[in-house]
Amino acid sequence: DFGRSSELAFVVEPSDDIAVQEQPLILYCQVEGIQPITITWRKNGVMILDSENAFMLANGSLYVSRFQRVREDGSSDEGEYDCMAQNHYGLVVSRKAKIQAATMSDFHIHPQNAVVEEGGVARFQCQIHGLPEPVILWHKNSMPVNTDNERYTLLPKGVLQITGLRAEDSGIFHCVATNIANVKFSREARLTVSGSHSTVYKDPMILVGPENLTLTVHQTAVLECIATGNPRPIVSWSRLDGRPIGVEGIQVLGTGNLMISDLTVQHSGIYVCAANKPGTRVRRTAQGSLVVQAPAEFVQHPQSISRPVGTTAIFTCVAQGEPPPQITWLRNGQILETSDHIKLKNNNSTLSIYGINQADEAIYQCLAENSAGSTQASARLTVLWADGLPSPPQGVRAETVSATTIQVSWEKPLQNTKEIIGYVLHIRKAADPVEMEYQEAVSKSTFQQLVTDLEPSTSYSFYIKAYTSRGASKASEVTVVSTLGEVPAMPSLFIKVINSTTVQATWEPSIKLGQHKGFKLYYRKVHLSQYTGPVLLASNVTAYNITHLDASVVYEVKLLAYNQHGDGNSTVRFVSLRETVERTVLNPPCDCMKDEQNNKTSTTGIIIGIHIGVTCIIFCILFLMFGYRGRLLMCKNVQEQLSTPQIPRSQRSTTGLVLNGATRRDRDDRDLNGKQLDMNELERLFPASPSQEQQEKGITSAHSPSAPHDETQISTLPLDEFSIIEEQPDPLPKNPHGSSPAAPAPKHGPANEG
Repeated sequence: DFGRSSELAFVVEPSDDIAVQEQPLILYCQVEGIQPITITWRKNGVMILDSENAFMLANGSLYVSRFQRVREDGSSDEGEYDCMAQNHYGLVVSRKAKIQAATMSDFHIHPQNAVVEEGGVARFQCQIHGLPEPVILWHKNSMPVNTDNERYTLLPKGVLQITGLRAEDSGIFHCVATNIANVKFSREARLTVSGSHSTVYKDPMILVGPENLTLTVHQTAVLECIATGNPRPIVSWSRLDGRPIGVEGIQVLGTGNLMISDLTVQHSGIYVCAANKPGTRVRRTAQGSLVVQAPAEFVQHPQSISRPVGTTAIFTCVAQGEPPPQITWLRNGQILETSDHIKLKNNNSTLSIYGINQADEAIYQCLAENSAGSTQASARLTVLWADGLPSPPQGVRAETVSATTIQVSWEKPLQNTKEIIGYVLHIRKAADPVEMEYQEAVSKSTFQQLVTDLEPSTSYSFYIKAYTSRGASKASEVTVVSTLGEVPAMPSLFIKVINSTTVQATWEPSIKLGQHKGFKLYYRKVHLSQYTGPVLLASNVTAYNITHLDASVVYEVKLLAYNQHGDGNSTVRFVSLRETVERTVLNPPCDCMKDEQNNKTSTTGIIIGIHIGVTCIIFCILFLMFGYRGRLLMCKNVQEQLSTPQIPRSQRSTTGLVLNGATRRDRDDRDLNGKQLDMNELERLFPASPSQEQQEKGITSAHSPSAPHDETQISTLPLDEFSIIEEQPDPLPKNPHGSSPAAPAPKHGPANEG
């Protein structure tokens, strides 16, 4: 890089212009850079040769002696001109300058006669096209209209508005259009002001609303809106999108015309003019769109760079404008064509040159262009090359090791090997673009590299460069080799028991299956060595039922995925159907042929439940009756009871105890014998668990004859010796089992389902 002064760049570029017929025209072009510099001009892409009519000045500008829109031979001096500058380092092209001839057409809209009542609004319009845009002035009775009168409003597009008409406003009006090409006069129109100011109410009405405009930034927009009504309506403006119009550069012309000076892109939008009746909500509206264009301009210019041979050069060019500009790249003034090592990305904003060589050294230009204008920027690529660099590495070979690994080997260069500090292996998928390449560094004493983490069944390209402290060698020859194919991954396998002879295997397919893919299913009894299968299943199958199994053994189920490269690793699951069989025995399935027998069994259970309930109720009533009477009736009067010593409870006769106990047991035995058949039926329907049997054994021991009983003695006394006393309860003897001696043993039986 020789510094800024060495860069070939434009100081002055030609600009758009409007030329006057038969008048001279000068297009300026000034360039800086290392001499010698050659400047040439093109019109519409064709080289301009010096002639009597057009030739280049000493400072590089183009001089057209007599500009003509149409020459005798049919050619024209109108067109797009650009300037080209070239030196030893490259060539640059200026922006395109659009040159047009100054013209003016005839009026295509003339003012019309008008009769308006006093106090009303009059509007005259004339319209004419020309380059540059003609300036239109109005005359009344052959004299320029007094613009100091605030009731007279002149709009740039050739409109004259007169509000609050008076009798003295009557007269003859016409307009005068002027530009560098010509001066023209419109036809005349008469304005007649009639009568006096009317007081009759009139709804607001918009005579003329805003028209659609397309302008360029920094220009001025005038949106017309003229309204009538009685009383005089109030005109207001707003944006359809609700955004504020703002105040900077905004001005109201006359009674309601909106003028926006120094336009920006943010002024684009739809504007709404509203005519409101004072003090009411009565209104009329009209709208028009404003489109503001901006010429292309650069946000980021490309920068000149220097890069060693074999490296990558990247230029970035970011432009903005409205509408968004299109970006084109030139190489030494010619359209740049992309290739394997020249790529354009990000809507042409980024130019990447991979593996640069000396032929890539040039000046690269970025042209940004839209309908509002164009601009250009340039940058130079310098390719660094040092003498004495190594020659390319020799004998590059690549051998496939596995589905994800390739070994690359090479031999050292033939020349200039003393300064080598290492090698760089360049790796890329053969189908990928050059920018997807990546590198691996290798020491200078190593001549092979194991490249891992590759994709199966994929082709890769490899080449080597030798590096010194002064730069890299040229690239070696490129070798391409493919990795081996890969078998599918292990599928996820799940086993679900359907019934005592059937299981269902379900799985998720592997995402790595190749073409001709599918699944193989095997199963066997665990004590056998031979599998049943394989059962071949298509790749879209995710479930399979294995039937006719033996419920008394454990089965092994194995599933694997396969493709054209072989079988993948298998997933193994073990399953037993024994628990399913046991659950089936304990809970037999519904048999519709046995409905009648089941109904009989249910009836028997209900009857047994009723018998047990009634027996318990009777027993409880008797127990309460005898216990309550024994505590209230005493056999002795108060005096004998006080004088006669009490016999200890332990010495009382146990005859009644034994007899009563025997009687009770006999009654229980009779009840049990009467219900034995029903209990057997219950046990068959509701088999007891081991824990229940143990509980019943424990309960049976509680009914042992050795268990003490507290019986109440009843005596008969004469009525005259009968008295009532309050009995003090004696302390009860402790039961060796820790339970109350009089507590009846609870009865355990099957729960009543009814």
